Amino acid sequence: TFETGIYELGGHGIYLGPNDIQIGKRESVHDVAKNLGRWAHGIVIRTFSHSNVTAFAEAAEIPVINGLDDLLHPCQALTDLFTLKEQKGTLRGLTLAWVGDGNNVAHSLMWACVKSGVNMNLAVPDGYGPDSEITAKVQKEASSKGVVVRILRDPVEAVKDADAVYTDAWASMGQESEAEERKRIFKPYQVNARLMGESKPAALFMHCLPAHRGEEVSGDVIDSSRSIVFEQAENRLHVQKAIMLQLMK
Repeated sequence: TFETGIYELGGHGIYLGPNDIQIGKRESVHDVAKNLGRWAHGIVIRTFSHSNVTAFAEAAEIPVINGLDDLLHPCQALTDLFTLKEQKGTLRGLTLAWVGDGNNVAHSLMWACVKSGVNMNLAVPDGYGPDSEITAKVQKEASSKGVVVRILRDPVEAVKDADAVYTDAWASMGQESEAEERKRIFKPYQVNARLMGESKPAALFMHCLPAHRGEEVSGDVIDSSRSIVFEQAENRLHVQKAIMLQLMK
Protein backbone atom coordinates (compact mmCIF):
# COMPACT_ATOMS: atom_id res chain seq x y z
CA THR A 1 0.00 0.00 0.00
CA PHE A 2 2.91 2.39 0.53
CA GLU A 3 4.12 1.73 -3.02
CA THR A 4 0.64 2.26 -4.45
CA GLY A 5 0.22 5.35 -2.31
CA ILE A 6 3.40 7.11 -3.39
CA TYR A 7 2.55 6.46 -7.05
CA GLU A 8 -0.94 7.89 -6.55
CA LEU A 9 0.66 10.97 -5.00
CA GLY A 10 2.82 11.42 -8.10
CA GLY A 11 6.04 10.06 -6.63
CA HIS A 12 8.08 6.93 -7.20
CA GLY A 13 8.59 3.97 -4.91
CA ILE A 14 11.68 1.76 -4.85
CA TYR A 15 11.31 -1.61 -3.14
CA LEU A 16 14.42 -3.04 -1.51
CA GLY A 17 13.93 -6.56 -0.17
CA PRO A 18 16.03 -8.38 2.43
CA ASN A 19 18.30 -9.85 -0.25
CA ASP A 20 18.91 -6.45 -1.84
CA ILE A 21 20.55 -4.63 1.06
CA GLN A 22 21.00 -7.25 3.83
CA ILE A 23 20.79 -4.73 6.65
CA GLY A 24 23.43 -5.33 9.28
CA LYS A 25 25.22 -7.96 7.19
CA ARG A 26 26.74 -6.45 4.07
CA GLU A 27 26.47 -2.96 5.51
CA SER A 28 25.66 -1.51 8.91
CA VAL A 29 22.18 -0.20 9.68
CA HIS A 30 23.70 3.26 10.14
CA ASP A 31 25.36 3.27 6.72
CA VAL A 32 22.30 1.92 4.89
CA ALA A 33 20.17 4.67 6.43
CA LYS A 34 22.74 7.33 5.55
CA ASN A 35 22.93 6.15 1.92
CA LEU A 36 19.16 5.98 1.46
CA GLY A 37 18.88 9.42 3.01
CA ARG A 38 20.97 10.81 0.14
CA TRP A 39 18.87 9.15 -2.57
CA ALA A 40 15.27 9.42 -1.39
CA HIS A 41 12.83 11.80 0.28
CA GLY A 42 11.48 9.29 2.78
CA ILE A 43 12.01 5.74 4.02
CA VAL A 44 9.40 3.14 4.98
CA ILE A 45 10.95 0.28 6.91
CA ARG A 46 9.33 -3.09 7.69
CA THR A 47 11.60 -5.24 9.81
CA PHE A 48 11.58 -7.83 12.57
CA SER A 49 13.64 -5.68 14.92
CA HIS A 50 12.35 -2.46 16.48
CA SER A 51 15.97 -1.47 17.11
CA ASN A 52 16.50 -1.31 13.33
CA VAL A 53 13.70 1.24 13.06
CA THR A 54 15.13 3.46 15.79
CA ALA A 55 18.63 3.15 14.31
CA PHE A 56 17.31 4.22 10.90
CA ALA A 57 15.49 7.17 12.42
CA GLU A 58 18.62 8.30 14.25
CA ALA A 59 20.92 7.99 11.22
CA ALA A 60 18.77 9.10 8.29
CA GLU A 61 18.31 12.79 7.59
CA ILE A 62 14.92 12.23 5.94
CA PRO A 63 11.59 11.03 7.40
CA VAL A 64 11.54 7.38 8.48
CA ILE A 65 8.14 5.66 8.71
CA ASN A 66 7.70 2.50 10.74
CA GLY A 67 5.82 0.19 8.36
CA LEU A 68 5.89 -2.65 10.91
CA ASP A 69 8.29 -4.22 13.37
CA ASP A 70 8.20 -6.86 16.10
CA LEU A 71 7.11 -4.34 18.75
CA LEU A 72 4.87 -1.81 17.00
CA HIS A 73 2.64 -1.31 13.95
CA PRO A 74 1.70 2.38 14.19
CA CYS A 75 0.38 2.89 10.66
CA GLN A 76 -2.08 0.05 11.19
CA ALA A 77 -3.32 1.59 14.44
CA LEU A 78 -3.85 4.98 12.79
CA THR A 79 -5.78 3.25 10.01
CA ASP A 80 -7.90 1.35 12.51
CA LEU A 81 -8.96 4.43 14.46
CA PHE A 82 -9.60 6.36 11.25
CA THR A 83 -11.86 3.52 10.09
CA LEU A 84 -13.60 3.30 13.45
CA LYS A 85 -14.30 7.03 13.45
CA GLU A 86 -15.54 6.81 9.87
CA GLN A 87 -18.02 4.13 10.94
CA LYS A 88 -19.07 5.50 14.34
CA GLY A 89 -18.76 9.25 13.79
CA THR A 90 -16.63 9.74 16.90
CA LEU A 91 -13.92 8.01 18.90
CA ARG A 92 -14.06 9.49 22.38
CA GLY A 93 -15.92 7.23 24.77
CA LEU A 94 -15.93 4.15 22.54
CA THR A 95 -14.70 0.79 23.81
CA LEU A 96 -12.49 -1.42 21.66
CA ALA A 97 -12.06 -5.08 22.62
CA TRP A 98 -8.91 -6.90 21.56
CA VAL A 99 -9.08 -10.70 21.66
CA GLY A 100 -5.97 -12.81 21.14
CA ASP A 101 -2.23 -12.24 21.16
CA GLY A 102 -0.74 -9.14 22.80
CA ASN A 103 1.35 -8.38 19.73
CA ASN A 104 2.72 -5.36 17.85
CA VAL A 105 -0.71 -4.29 16.58
CA ALA A 106 -2.12 -4.49 20.10
CA HIS A 107 0.75 -2.34 21.42
CA SER A 108 0.16 0.41 18.86
CA LEU A 109 -3.60 0.29 19.35
CA MET A 110 -3.14 0.69 23.11
CA TRP A 111 -1.20 3.91 22.55
CA ALA A 112 -3.55 5.17 19.85
CA CYS A 113 -6.68 4.46 21.88
CA VAL A 114 -5.40 6.30 24.95
CA LYS A 115 -4.47 9.34 22.87
CA SER A 116 -7.90 9.30 21.16
CA GLY A 117 -10.09 8.78 24.22
CA VAL A 118 -11.00 5.18 23.37
CA ASN A 119 -11.26 2.62 26.18
CA MET A 120 -9.60 -0.71 25.44
CA ASN A 121 -10.10 -4.19 26.87
CA LEU A 122 -7.52 -6.82 25.94
CA ALA A 123 -8.38 -10.50 26.47
CA VAL A 124 -5.16 -12.50 26.23
CA PRO A 125 -4.06 -15.95 27.44
CA ASP A 126 -1.69 -16.08 30.38
CA GLY A 127 1.85 -15.55 29.12
CA TYR A 128 0.75 -13.94 25.86
CA GLY A 129 -0.14 -10.47 27.06
CA PRO A 130 1.23 -7.17 25.79
CA ASP A 131 4.70 -5.97 26.72
CA SER A 132 4.76 -5.10 30.42
CA GLU A 133 6.71 -1.87 29.96
CA ILE A 134 4.34 -0.62 27.27
CA THR A 135 1.35 -1.63 29.38
CA ALA A 136 2.62 0.30 32.40
CA LYS A 137 3.27 3.45 30.37
CA VAL A 138 -0.07 3.24 28.57
CA GLN A 139 -2.06 2.70 31.75
CA LYS A 140 -0.29 5.60 33.46
CA GLU A 141 -1.22 7.94 30.60
CA ALA A 142 -4.73 6.48 30.43
CA SER A 143 -5.39 7.23 34.10
CA SER A 144 -4.44 10.88 33.56
CA LYS A 145 -6.90 11.16 30.66
CA GLY A 146 -9.86 9.30 32.08
CA VAL A 147 -9.40 6.39 29.68
CA VAL A 148 -9.51 2.74 30.77
CA VAL A 149 -7.12 0.07 29.46
CA ARG A 150 -7.70 -3.37 30.99
CA ILE A 151 -5.74 -6.60 30.56
CA LEU A 152 -8.12 -9.54 31.01
CA ARG A 153 -8.19 -13.31 30.55
CA ASP A 154 -11.89 -13.76 29.71
CA PRO A 155 -12.91 -12.87 26.11
CA VAL A 156 -16.57 -12.54 27.12
CA GLU A 157 -15.71 -9.96 29.75
CA ALA A 158 -13.57 -8.08 27.24
CA VAL A 159 -16.24 -7.80 24.55
CA LYS A 160 -19.12 -6.97 26.89
CA ASP A 161 -20.40 -3.50 25.92
CA ALA A 162 -17.67 -3.20 23.25
CA ASP A 163 -18.28 -1.00 20.21
CA ALA A 164 -15.76 -2.98 18.15
CA VAL A 165 -14.08 -6.36 18.52
CA TYR A 166 -10.60 -6.77 17.05
CA THR A 167 -8.41 -9.82 16.55
CA ASP A 168 -5.24 -10.74 14.69
CA ALA A 169 -3.35 -13.86 13.66
CA TRP A 170 -2.34 -16.06 16.58
CA ALA A 171 1.20 -16.54 15.22
CA SER A 172 2.98 -13.49 13.84
CA MET A 173 5.95 -13.35 11.49
CA GLY A 174 8.87 -15.23 12.97
CA GLN A 175 6.62 -17.38 15.19
CA GLU A 176 5.84 -20.07 12.62
CA SER A 177 7.46 -22.77 14.75
CA GLU A 178 4.98 -21.96 17.54
CA ALA A 179 1.91 -22.09 15.30
CA GLU A 180 0.50 -25.47 16.39
CA GLU A 181 1.03 -24.79 20.09
CA ARG A 182 -0.55 -21.38 19.73
CA LYS A 183 -3.61 -22.87 18.01
CA ARG A 184 -4.20 -25.01 21.08
CA ILE A 185 -3.69 -22.16 23.56
CA PHE A 186 -5.69 -19.56 21.65
CA LYS A 187 -8.63 -21.75 20.61
CA PRO A 188 -10.90 -20.33 23.38
CA TYR A 189 -10.10 -16.85 22.02
CA GLN A 190 -11.63 -17.32 18.58
CA VAL A 191 -13.94 -14.47 17.57
CA ASN A 192 -17.10 -16.23 16.40
CA ALA A 193 -20.83 -15.52 16.32
CA ARG A 194 -21.22 -16.59 19.94
CA LEU A 195 -18.57 -14.16 21.16
CA MET A 196 -19.84 -11.32 18.97
CA GLY A 197 -23.25 -11.94 20.50
CA GLU A 198 -21.82 -10.88 23.87
CA SER A 199 -20.90 -7.42 22.54
CA LYS A 200 -23.18 -4.53 21.68
CA PRO A 201 -25.68 -5.30 18.89
CA ALA A 202 -24.03 -2.66 16.70
CA ALA A 203 -20.47 -3.74 17.52
CA LEU A 204 -18.14 -4.00 14.54
CA PHE A 205 -15.59 -6.68 13.75
CA MET A 206 -12.02 -5.62 12.89
CA HIS A 207 -8.90 -7.43 11.68
CA CYS A 208 -5.70 -6.07 10.13
CA LEU A 209 -5.46 -9.01 7.67
CA PRO A 210 -4.40 -11.46 6.45
CA ALA A 211 -6.90 -13.54 8.42
CA HIS A 212 -6.80 -17.26 9.11
CA ARG A 213 -10.44 -18.26 8.78
CA GLY A 214 -11.42 -20.92 11.27
CA GLU A 215 -8.63 -19.93 13.64
CA GLU A 216 -8.70 -16.45 15.20
CA VAL A 217 -12.01 -15.66 13.45
CA SER A 218 -14.84 -17.75 12.07
CA GLY A 219 -15.86 -17.32 8.45
CA ASP A 220 -19.39 -16.21 9.29
CA VAL A 221 -18.08 -13.30 11.37
CA ILE A 222 -15.50 -11.99 8.92
CA ASP A 223 -18.08 -12.18 6.10
CA SER A 224 -20.90 -10.64 8.13
CA SER A 225 -22.39 -7.16 7.79
CA ARG A 226 -20.64 -6.23 11.05
CA SER A 227 -17.20 -6.81 9.54
CA ILE A 228 -15.23 -3.76 8.37
CA VAL A 229 -11.98 -5.56 7.57
CA PHE A 230 -11.93 -4.50 3.93
CA GLU A 231 -12.74 -0.91 4.86
CA GLN A 232 -9.64 -1.10 7.05
CA ALA A 233 -7.64 -2.52 4.14
CA GLU A 234 -8.72 0.30 1.82
CA ASN A 235 -8.17 2.99 4.42
CA ARG A 236 -4.63 1.79 5.05
CA LEU A 237 -3.80 3.13 1.57
CA HIS A 238 -5.38 6.53 2.25
CA VAL A 239 -3.98 6.94 5.77
CA GLN A 240 -0.48 6.03 4.63
CA LYS A 241 -0.74 8.57 1.82
CA ALA A 242 -1.65 11.18 4.43
CA ILE A 243 1.35 10.17 6.55
CA MET A 244 3.71 10.52 3.59
CA LEU A 245 2.23 13.88 2.62
CA GLN A 246 2.57 15.19 6.16
CA LEU A 247 6.17 14.05 6.57
CA MET A 248 7.53 14.76 3.09
CA LYS A 249 5.70 17.94 2.10
